[in-house]
Amino acid sequence: MLPKVVDLFSGCGGLALGFQKAGFDIASGIELMPEAVKTINYNLSYRYDKEAKHICGDITQMNPDSIKINIGQEGCIVIGGPPCQAYSIAGRGKLRSLGEDRIHTKDARGYLYQDYLRFIYGLDARAVVMENVPESTNFGEKNIPEEVSESLKEHGYSVFWTVLNAANYGVPQLRERVILMGIKKNEGRSIELPMPTNINRLDTVGNYGNRIHNFEQCKYYCMPPMPIGNEPQWVTVGDAFSDLPVLFPTADSKYKPISLNIEYQYKSDPRNEYQIIMRNWFGEPTMAVSGNSFRKNSRDFQIFERMEQGDNYIRASEIADQLFEEALELYQFEFGTNEYEKLHKSIVPVYDRNSFESKWRKLDEDKPSHTLVAHLAKDTYSHIHPTEPRGISVREAARLQSFPDDFYFDCGMSDAYKQIGNAVPPLFAYAIAKAVKKAFEEEENGIIE
Repeated sequence: MLPKVVDLFSGCGGLALGFQKAGFDIASGIELMPEAVKTINYNLSYRYDKEAKHICGDITQMNPDSIKINIGQEGCIVIGGPPCQAYSIAGRGKLRSLGEDRIHTKDARGYLYQDYLRFIYGLDARAVVMENVPESTNFGEKNIPEEVSESLKEHGYSVFWTVLNAANYGVPQLRERVILMGIKKNEGRSIELPMPTNINRLDTVGNYGNRIHNFEQCKYYCMPPMPIGNEPQWVTVGDAFSDLPVLFPTADSKYKPISLNIEYQYKSDPRNEYQIIMRNWFGEPTMAVSGNSFRKNSRDFQIFERMEQGDNYIRASEIADQLFEEALELYQFEFGTNEYEKLHKSIVPVYDRNSFESKWRKLDEDKPSHTLVAHLAKDTYSHIHPTEPRGISVREAARLQSFPDDFYFDCGMSDAYKQIGNAVPPLFAYAIAKAVKKAFEEEENGIIE
């Protein structure tokens, strides 16, 4: 019998969803954000008429004994991704903006991996999977994956970590993450990394995902597995979006607020394998799709419409200047007047063009998306739809993260974007979960003596 799964720092359930699909029973979970707990309990428990498995709480104030009752003789695997805000570049920048004393190494979230380890040892976990951003390897003087690995080794685990790109596992997004995996030595063998299912055949994307990280000197670092060479190419934005409903065809379209639970019909039948997976994750085909909300960026719809795929904020600013000049010819306002300034403000974004270059980007439908982040909760300028003049919808963000179409976000739009941006892509998690499952199945089948 497979070990049960304890899901720490669960977010809205991306990692747990992958393990559930691989056949694991999610025994319990802990998450601090109430909206995320509501999301994960609906999608992983209530939809199956089961009691909620995830609880809302502060892990630093909790004891592993409180969830032992949910684990049987088969033992458990502890999975999770301790918060990355103290490690990530975006998170560090946010802290600096709050004051000189708010440096990332003083952020208590950067030390929550210690509670992660506390639960592993308190539950005597048979195996461990931890996910985090690559920047966790440089937390002041600390390499967090190395520290966690060293502690696990001292407690009897065979352990390693590496950096994997979710695009290599069928996710339409370039998303590199540290993956740490460990198994008790008395289990008889180590877990093997999942082999890539997709490969970069898109020369225009460059070498993303094949960068040298200079981790070879790290004691517990393991080189990621290389594709065999006959895998299908990376899944693109176009592959992810092409069957979804048209929501805002032109900049002159009327904006309508759309509740997250309102379902729209698909634009077409599934056009590729990825869309089939997204529609059939839970076993029954999804006939309509929810999560079609997107932001009302009235000032910028005209700019979005003139941007080409791949354009950034510099090009958007040039377009805004053109739109202003065209409007000025019509209204003939004189420079410096209130009317002139009001017109300029209504058309031209005020952000610094030197420091804001990469903050806007129009997606290229022939490539995977760049990394989604939780900042989507604030705005969606970082991910502008490739063919419609708007930011991506909640469902489109979910598609880029490989959340299935029947995964519901019973919350506000901003909360949904935040949950999606913070999540582990479920399809990526599924590949990892299958690798863990293989180790335990082989042991049960007698391959391990």
